[in-house]
Amino acid sequence: MARILRDEEAIRQWTEARGGAPVMMDVPEPGGGTSQLLQLTFGQHALNADHNEGADRPVPGFELAEWGDWIDALRRQDLVLVVDDDMDEGRQIDYRFMSSSEAQTLDLNGGD
Repeated sequence: MARILRDEEAIRQWTEARGGAPVMMDVPEPGGGTSQLLQLTFGQHALNADHNEGADRPVPGFELAEWGDWIDALRRQDLVLVVDDDMDEGRQIDYRFMSSSEAQTLDLNGGD
């Protein structure tokens, strides 16, 4: 069953329990300035695959982020995290971002 995570600690616990970490990419906005593209990375992507003392980039352009910075960007963009823990065999970790206003219209039980 899908549930909505709003609370910083709930998001962090859900992600870290699955071996995940927050990542961000700065994206230029039309007319100047930048915004942050948010993502979570899981498993091998967050690990040091090159045996080189530093974490590898999960996807080109994304950088591992501090939780505080990532949560601040999530709040600035008025987003929540929707997660689904009902995983069928062979499915990957299931999550998506949704606007807070859209999330309020859904009837998902168990949100944090």
